[in-house]
Amino acid sequence: MAKKKGEETSKRVASKAAELLRDPRTPKAVKSVAGSALTQRPGKKSK
Repeated sequence: MAKKKGEETSKRVASKAAELLRDPRTPKAVKSVAGSALTQRPGKKSK
């Protein structure tokens, strides 16, 4: 599915997704969804 312009993951959801990815007990399917959410998070801007 193509990402719509201006569509991004919220900071709250991205934090939870990162937490799930770090947990070794998280199932692969959940990690896949969490990783997908993080790819929609805008990157940090460099100075």
